[in-house]
Amino acid sequence: MGTAAVVLVVVGLVFAVPLVALLQFTFRQGTDGSLTTAHYTALADPANAGTYQPVFDGLGASLLIAVIAVAIVLLVLLPAQVITALHHPRLRRILEFVCLVPITVPVVVLVVGFVPVYQVVAQVFGSGAWTLSFAIGIIALPFAFRPISAAITAMDLITLTEAARSLGASWWTVTWRVLLPNLRRGILAACFLTITVVLGEYTLASFLSRTTFQTALLLVQGTDPYVAAIFSLGALVFGFLLLVAIGRIGQRRTRVRRPHPKDPA
Repeated sequence: MGTAAVVLVVVGLVFAVPLVALLQFTFRQGTDGSLTTAHYTALADPANAGTYQPVFDGLGASLLIAVIAVAIVLLVLLPAQVITALHHPRLRRILEFVCLVPITVPVVVLVVGFVPVYQVVAQVFGSGAWTLSFAIGIIALPFAFRPISAAITAMDLITLTEAARSLGASWWTVTWRVLLPNLRRGILAACFLTITVVLGEYTLASFLSRTTFQTALLLVQGTDPYVAAIFSLGALVFGFLLLVAIGRIGQRRTRVRRPHPKDPA
């Protein structure tokens, strides 16, 4: 227990010290070391609306991209994994390989391949920032694949499906009342991780000349580094809360499934 506590303290300090330093920087005024809340109140000042508007525009674009990327995960990746597990188990390794390839390729290399593709995309759909959702959806595949795959492995998918079908349930009923409730934790984790990937993606947006949250932060940092630090800290806290939510969901599912000691074996 002593060694575990030391490790936890060290790891906690590694993560906490930079965040505390960033938080302290957002209150700093000049180089004299004094603290002020003026940087926070400046966000609500109408006179600064034009200066900070790119950040809000970029945040809105990133949230839209996140919604579309999550839709791609739910409508494409999730059905593909479930169908593969139920009807084509031999293709599971192939699907896993395809989904994990993006994490093995540097993002800069992926951008080189995306440039000619997005020249066509711009002609068909326009050059809006939301079109990045297709590329970021590919980059998020490895992060979304693993939680869903773990949830599928943890449950006896084939047995539960066959039992429901033998009782007369339609495929629609099986999906909504058997599969999705048991896969809920993995689905939520995949969605949360996809959102964090979208909010942290900079390389694609920069090389493809799209305005997102990260590119807007870099733009505003040149005029007001304190406000850029405030938004960066907010993004980090938001991502941390998403990870905590994933852990809480997992703990809740574990408590629900754990049998009571007085229950018969």
